[in-house]
Amino acid sequence: MPRYVALLRAINVGGHIVKMEDLRALFKSMKFKSVETFIASGNVIFETELSATEVGPKIEECLRKALGYEVATFLRSDTEVAEIAYYMPFSEPDIASAATFCVGFLAAPLSAGAARRAMGFKTPDDDFHVHGRELYWISRLRQSDSTFSNSAFEKALGIRATFRGMNTVRKLAAKYPPPEHAANQRNS
Repeated sequence: MPRYVALLRAINVGGHIVKMEDLRALFKSMKFKSVETFIASGNVIFETELSATEVGPKIEECLRKALGYEVATFLRSDTEVAEIAYYMPFSEPDIASAATFCVGFLAAPLSAGAARRAMGFKTPDDDFHVHGRELYWISRLRQSDSTFSNSAFEKALGIRATFRGMNTVRKLAAKYPPPEHAANQRNS
């Protein structure tokens, strides 16, 4: 059965506090299987036979009704999470010296014009890379000290996104590897 990671926006930020046991119960109420949460920032892992195009709207509708506010949902398969985790958009020395290395999850790939606008956020401290449905962001500054923010990005491009630290993404990929990757690890 396919396994997905739902990366939820607006969970346990900005006064929207949701207990992980409640979030798991909501996902189980949608008949998803093997439901788990990963850290308290809106990462839910589950299995379903439904397609990704069916799952995203179902989750958003359920959470809007249950929580009373919109929760943008960005869905990735376990294979996609592994690919994102190990993609190298910047040089190893730049990554090693960065104070911030995050991935912005988008609903769809950016158009050429939107990608150019995203690159407009580049500063001497912040750099960006667009790949597929992700925006990779690296900064010499801590996230809280950078002039870049998720809200500024969303406003400038007119799209929704949610950001996760690359450490979180790599931990998700390690804990929930795609079946073919898990089999390779056992055989090596």
